[in-house]
Amino acid sequence: MTRRSPGLLALASWITLTHGWRRAAVAAAAGAASALAMPPFHGWPVLALTLPFAVWLIDGAAATSRLRSALVAGWIGWCFGFGYFLAGLWWIGSAFLVDADVFGWLMPFAVAGLPALLGGFTAAGFALARLFWTPGWPRILVFATALGLTELARGHLFTGFPWNSFGYALADQLWLGQFASVVGVEGLTFVALAIFAAPAALVDAGRGGPRLVAVAGLALLALAGFGALRLAGAEAGVDPRLKVRVLQPEIPQDMKSQDSERDTIMDTYIALSDEARGPGRSGFADVGLLVWPESAFPFLLSRTPDALARIGRSLAPGSVLVTGSVRGERRPDGSGADFWNSLHMVADDGSILATYDKIHLVPFGEFLPFQALLESIGLEQLTRQRGGFATGDRRSIISLPQGPRFRPLICYEAIFPEEIASDEERPDFLLNITNDAWFGRTPGPYQHAAQARVRAVEQGLPMVRSANGGVSSVVDAYGRTIATLPLGARDVLDAPLPLPIAPTIFVTTCGLLYLCFPVIFGVLVFTFRKRV
Repeated sequence: MTRRSPGLLALASWITLTHGWRRAAVAAAAGAASALAMPPFHGWPVLALTLPFAVWLIDGAAATSRLRSALVAGWIGWCFGFGYFLAGLWWIGSAFLVDADVFGWLMPFAVAGLPALLGGFTAAGFALARLFWTPGWPRILVFATALGLTELARGHLFTGFPWNSFGYALADQLWLGQFASVVGVEGLTFVALAIFAAPAALVDAGRGGPRLVAVAGLALLALAGFGALRLAGAEAGVDPRLKVRVLQPEIPQDMKSQDSERDTIMDTYIALSDEARGPGRSGFADVGLLVWPESAFPFLLSRTPDALARIGRSLAPGSVLVTGSVRGERRPDGSGADFWNSLHMVADDGSILATYDKIHLVPFGEFLPFQALLESIGLEQLTRQRGGFATGDRRSIISLPQGPRFRPLICYEAIFPEEIASDEERPDFLLNITNDAWFGRTPGPYQHAAQARVRAVEQGLPMVRSANGGVSSVVDAYGRTIATLPLGARDVLDAPLPLPIAPTIFVTTCGLLYLCFPVIFGVLVFTFRKRV
């Protein structure tokens, strides 16, 4: 027999026996505290406190039948999820204040409504766990499997929203996150849930709990060791053909929507991009790739020849600008026009060499579900684009004149691991443009940048990122930041382009190795549940 801590036993017993509003409050508070694991707080060890609370709460969900117990656990899970997403995503409300006269009244509904909807996934995870609940330490793996599966569902169903998936608590740490090159952030979610929920088993009778915690500790050390070995002496090198300049213009979002500000905005872009400060800086002349952020202009760049001509005159011979812009085309039948959230590559003669149209649109930001119906009753998405944005028809790889090729990712396309897939050849780097000015100086831009960085680790590809307002950066193929600009800074950064490395295991296995974890956990539970 092992000696259990009386204090820990008392705490676990109190949590297990809570009922009514106290149970709901404990679950919501534990969920809210779990958000500290995400940027900008980076408090990932907090999950070793909050996830055991979740396990003990499910322990206390016993009722007269298995189904009723699952329903009670589902309610607990919803409260936990509501607290987690409310504390982690409250900053979304900032977007509704950009055009407050139109959308301000919707802010409370968005701030509380999105966590309420996303809480349904954690509710399903807790309920599923309770259906297969088992005494002793195997229940930790039941919990990790059930919640991990519903986190997968959250990332893929209804257009998907994997924001702040629990795996990012590990992926955000450079050493611990290197295992994403094998199993991706979805695999790290299963790992994180199992590791950080393990301390709940310390209150169980017998030696199984301490042994499980020891195994969890060893697993955490193994992740760190894998990362340290992978990074030891890892030099991706740089591409000698290209120097990159990334612009972070810090243009207020309400200003970007005003056509009267078009000249001011263009002047800002040109002047900031041409700044020559510090050794080796000589304006545009030393830049091969200039990157401006998403939706850079309050006009259609492809329909504005004078703006294209001005850009061409500013660029050095042989260099290009990659920038975001809304694109519009009239429909062949004359019934109106379609608009896309697009990326253009502009040459030094002002011509557009390539265009990519965003595929994964933001619900309620770039389109409305049941668009025609909701518009008929006076609702509109935040971008106020009548009819919503059209969806791009294909992923693409764009070749620069200097030779390197990049995969464009607009805005939150960078949080979806599957968005990197392409039927074409593997690119040399990823290029993410975004407009996080919607969310001001809140945790949102930090979370977005951290999640985008994980795509570099998964793919073994460097990433160039331009964000209006921040956080802009150049990241190498191991997820190491080469150069960055802080949130809220109006500035440019110059950096060499890191080289890609060999395709990772994540790439060669099509990112499906995460499926091993529910299988392994399930086998372990089935094997040991009757021995505990």
